[in-house]
Amino acid sequence: MITVLGSINLDLIGRVSRIPRPGETVAGTEFSTAAGGKGANQALAARRAGALVKLVGAAGRDAMGEEALALLKSGNVDLTAVKRLDTQQGVAMIFVDPHGENVIGILPGANASMTPDDADRAVAHLTRKDVLVVQQEIPQAATMRALGLARLNGMTSILNTAPFLDTTAAVAGTASIVVANETEFALLAGGETGDLATAMSLWATSRRQTIIVTLGPDGAMAATPDAVMSVPALQIEPVDTVGAGDTFVGYLAAGLDAGLDLEASMRRAAVAASLACLKPGAQPAIPTSAEVDAAIRG
Repeated sequence: MITVLGSINLDLIGRVSRIPRPGETVAGTEFSTAAGGKGANQALAARRAGALVKLVGAAGRDAMGEEALALLKSGNVDLTAVKRLDTQQGVAMIFVDPHGENVIGILPGANASMTPDDADRAVAHLTRKDVLVVQQEIPQAATMRALGLARLNGMTSILNTAPFLDTTAAVAGTASIVVANETEFALLAGGETGDLATAMSLWATSRRQTIIVTLGPDGAMAATPDAVMSVPALQIEPVDTVGAGDTFVGYLAAGLDAGLDLEASMRRAAVAASLACLKPGAQPAIPTSAEVDAAIRG
C-alpha cells in the first residue's frame, strides 16, 4: 500500500497569451478550476496506476474543499486521514501559455495545519512492505518527521523535491528515493552539475541512495549506488505540463509497490507523465493504467 503525506489544493487556472514578466499584465483567454495539490495529485496518480492509496492531509470544510477532494473520492483514494477544517482551502494560482508552460503561486490554506503529529499518525501503522510518498507543500517539520520514521522502520520512502526549499538538501538524505527535476537537482548538488550522469552517480554512491532526475521531453534518468539508467518520454505536443511531475511520482510509487524494478517503474512513470501533458489541469489529466498500457504497446 502507498501512503501519501502532502498537500491538497484547488487549482485556479488562467490561460494567457504568454507568461507575464514581473510587473506586466497580459491578456488571457479562459479560466477554469481543477483539483490539485502535489500530495493529492500524486495520490490520485498512484491510484489510477492501480495501487491502494491513503492520503494524509488537510482540506477546508467548504465548497472549495469539496471540489478539491471530488476526484480523489470518485477515484477511491482512502481519505480517512484527511482533516477537514474551518479554514481557507489551499489553492494554487496558475498561468498557462499556449505552449503548455506555466507559472504557479501557492496559497497553503488548510495545508499549513499539518504537523509532526500528523506525520506520526501517517506512518505509525506502516510496514516494510509499504511505500511512503512526500513532497514539500506542507510544513517541512511534518515531512521531516515522516521521512525519519520511515527510515527508522526500514520502509521505502520517496521525496519529491518540489517546491525546492532552503531545507531540502538536508531533508533529502533521509529518503530512500529522491525525485527532482534538473533545476532542483542542480540546487541539491550546490550549483552547476556538469555531466548529469556523472553528477547523479556521485550523489547516489556518496549517499547510498537512489536519485531520479526528470527531464521533461527527454524522459528521466536514475542513479543508484550501483548503476545509471535512463527511460524515454513519449514524443508529444504538450497542451499543459501542470501535474506531469506529480503523475511521474505517483506512477513510480505504484510500480515499486507492485514489485516492478526501478527501470520498469520509471518507464511506466515517464509514459504516464507524457500522457498527462495532453490534457489541461492536474488531476483531470492523469491517465489510467489502461491508457498507459496502450501507449506503451504503441
